Amino acid sequence: MDTWKRRVVYYAVFLGVMLTFTAVAYRWGMRVYENDPRTLIESFRFAVEMFSTTGFGGDSPWQSQEMNAFIAVMDLVGMALLIGALPVVATPLLESAFSTTVPRSLESDLTGHVVVASDTTRSDALLDEFESEAVPYVVVEPDPDRALALYEAGHVVVRADPETTAGLESARLSDARALVTDVSDRVDASIVLAAKELSTDVRAISVVEDPARERYHRLAGADEVLSPRSLLGESLASKVTTAVRTDLDEAVAIGDSLRIAEVSIHHGSGLAGSTLAGSRIGERTGVDVIGAWFNGSFEAAPPPDATLSAGTVLLVSGTEGQVERLVDLTNSAARRFGAGETVVVGHGQVGKTVTNALEEADLAVTVVDRDDGEAIDVVGDATEPETLRAAGVADARTVVLALPDDTTAEFATLVVRDLAPNVEILARVADPESVPKMHRAGADYVLSLSTVTGRMSASAVLPDREVLSLDTHVEVVRTEAPALVGRTVGEAAVRERTGCTVIAIERGDDLVTDVGQETRVERGDELVVAGTDEGVRAFERAFA
Repeated sequence: MDTWKRRVVYYAVFLGVMLTFTAVAYRWGMRVYENDPRTLIESFRFAVEMFSTTGFGGDSPWQSQEMNAFIAVMDLVGMALLIGALPVVATPLLESAFSTTVPRSLESDLTGHVVVASDTTRSDALLDEFESEAVPYVVVEPDPDRALALYEAGHVVVRADPETTAGLESARLSDARALVTDVSDRVDASIVLAAKELSTDVRAISVVEDPARERYHRLAGADEVLSPRSLLGESLASKVTTAVRTDLDEAVAIGDSLRIAEVSIHHGSGLAGSTLAGSRIGERTGVDVIGAWFNGSFEAAPPPDATLSAGTVLLVSGTEGQVERLVDLTNSAARRFGAGETVVVGHGQVGKTVTNALEEADLAVTVVDRDDGEAIDVVGDATEPETLRAAGVADARTVVLALPDDTTAEFATLVVRDLAPNVEILARVADPESVPKMHRAGADYVLSLSTVTGRMSASAVLPDREVLSLDTHVEVVRTEAPALVGRTVGEAAVRERTGCTVIAIERGDDLVTDVGQETRVERGDELVVAGTDEGVRAFERAFA
């Protein structure tokens, strides 16, 4: 029984008892003190009139002090009961009548959608991915407050328990293209079991926190098991160990020669403090600057007067040799193998992955964690300068912050930057909104677990989409553009209208990499376009 219904029942029972007591007491008092007997029905009518404040009729006034005292007390009781009825009965009824009601089942004849179970702190990135790709979805959320918040935000949501077949059936799982679940390792396995009981044909995708539990998700029936924390750790580790940072490896190779890469400007680099035009990056290295991340915000085709600072991440295209020259010029965080200590702060799943990757690369690593363990070198609070000094942060080349709490990571970044102004700081955060704050605190490279999880889950749902993601920041797509045929890139104002850059054109067996404003698009050309999610969608709407 709902809490509101239970309160109404209790209130009605109490009200009935008080009416009966008042009627019996009044009848007795009128006979004993007023010598004016009343029947039980007349006494009950009096009690109703008093509690409803509609008057006492011909019974007043009373002669005895005892009856006047009784009436005064019961007046107060009646008023209290009347006032109490407002929050118990009236207010909930009004709220129910005027409030938004979350559907208990999918109201439309939706098919080919994705069932998301359920709303977590990482769901926003995944839903953004689906919306950017125009993929229909429905969120199955058991918590009424979360379900209401999603519904009022414009998402398609069903209030139901995703661990039950009935809950999944309310979202039309049998007609869906896939199920994505990212709650917890145990709950996800339970949801997959319920989904497979309902339909063995629907593709089930689960997310694990601990990669060691992937086996159990497979046994439950999951078709694909994702481990974003491990991928995030590998991405941070590769920032330390590789000379050229490309998330997609072979996938970002355009033809035999062209490469797309993200290169960070390191603290202490000669480029820090210069403008894009003043740095003469294109002349000195030959790369084409597609865009740049300034304090965690991407700017497509940055203007010549844009100021480069430590931590700015350049998105460039060029040959492998050209990109390597840029890496040397920036002295970026994407380094070659070599000497130089790395301090890893936090030894959860992300921290362990980073540590293992660096040790396999034969790089010196110092591990800091609050709790002692076999792999921990320094035990202490990451926000205390004494702990970080003991770990050798002042002499380190790179500090990797793999802390589970964003607020702690932000404060630790401030402390590290104060102790070591030129050290490279790589970090993970949970919430995408923490990324710009981490950059302002002094971090050079930041990855959001929510964004990584969303990208991985969306890519698993849409395995055939030709989207190449660079560090979860930028999309690179191959697409035809019929609306551009016969026009030059400059005439169409591609950058101005969409924020995207045409970095190459595949024309038959040839690859045109020298794409400028005067390059004309021919029939049959396949364009390689780079930009943000929103920019790529704008390009597709305008030209594809």
